[in-house]
Amino acid sequence: MRKLSIDRFEGNFAICEELADQEAGVKKTRAKNKEVRLFGIETKELPGDAAEGTILLIDDEGRISVDLDETKQRRAALKKKQDALWE
Repeated sequence: MRKLSIDRFEGNFAICEELADQEAGVKKTRAKNKEVRLFGIETKELPGDAAEGTILLIDDEGRISVDLDETKQRRAALKKKQDALWE
């Protein structure tokens, strides 16, 4: 099973970052040489509640679902970091 995070939307595609262990192959370099695998998924293939920051699970048959628990945890952690910046 793959775990992806929706980074952004570009046209009819959601640009998603893989959250699982990185393998050699397609990569994009970000800060501090972190390897990132990005995937484009057509928005019509996404669950209706998918938005930027949503965590997606893709099973072996290619079915896509939202991981609600991890999405909530990541958003709460991000909000905590943002709030700390304004204190």
